[in-house]
Amino acid sequence: MEAKKEIRIYDGATAIITSGASGIGQAITEELAKKGCEVVLADLQFELAEEIAAGIRAAGGKATAVKLDVADHPAMEQVVRDTIVRTGRLDYMFNNAGIFINGGVHLFSIADWEHIVNVNIRGVIHGVHAAYPVMLMQGFGHIVNTSSISGLILSPGEVSYAMTKHAVVGLSKSLRAQAGLLGIRVSVLCPGIIRTPMAENGGKFGKSYVNISPELRSQILEKVRPMPADIFAKKVLDAVAKNRAIIIEPAWWKWLWRMNRLFPEYSITLTQKFFKRALIKLGLWPK
Repeated sequence: MEAKKEIRIYDGATAIITSGASGIGQAITEELAKKGCEVVLADLQFELAEEIAAGIRAAGGKATAVKLDVADHPAMEQVVRDTIVRTGRLDYMFNNAGIFINGGVHLFSIADWEHIVNVNIRGVIHGVHAAYPVMLMQGFGHIVNTSSISGLILSPGEVSYAMTKHAVVGLSKSLRAQAGLLGIRVSVLCPGIIRTPMAENGGKFGKSYVNISPELRSQILEKVRPMPADIFAKKVLDAVAKNRAIIIEPAWWKWLWRMNRLFPEYSITLTQKFFKRALIKLGLWPK
């Protein structure tokens, strides 16, 4: 008798994780591997991805590293095809890749806007477009898109980033409502501040137009109590296993989301005041 086809949580499952070689992606990848999931680390940083995959294999897990630019749609489809051919299934698609650009919008080039849209929005679209039809054919699957708390609240210091992350939330919620009718799960991760290279310095592929010292940046980071990435990954995967729609960690960030939903006009006024105060403290407010 043929075994029922259903998603595996997580032992024996297969997962693709974009940007799986650093930060949140790496933490999720390593935690999935510990739980018995075969992982595919899809990342532009191939050498680093292969190093992490080798470590997982040495520990008895199953891991494959592939070089991927998420803005390249044919390459994304190839990664999904190769994974299906090799493993026979795709339980999880973690569309996690993203970049960060902050500072005054007047300083942005049009290339900055295009770059962040290509990675943070089109990268997610490409992952969904490649994985969703496969999951429909096999009758199961879970798409997990990484947004940010900036996709749920106001973020005046990071306008382009917040724009893309709001788009990811909208895509994920609407797709969940549609896909759930067909047996496919969709969740969106909305991390607060997590201790990652992106939080510390914008990451390898990010950009900052805010001229402050690394020491001051570090001090600001510590004030918002960043959660270690490994703890974040454990909490996230517990929530994904429960098929949560919107996953916010650390949980204390939820109160900002609730305030933004309940009092949208007041949230704008209050955020503006705090943003101005922060700029003055940093010496970035025009004199």
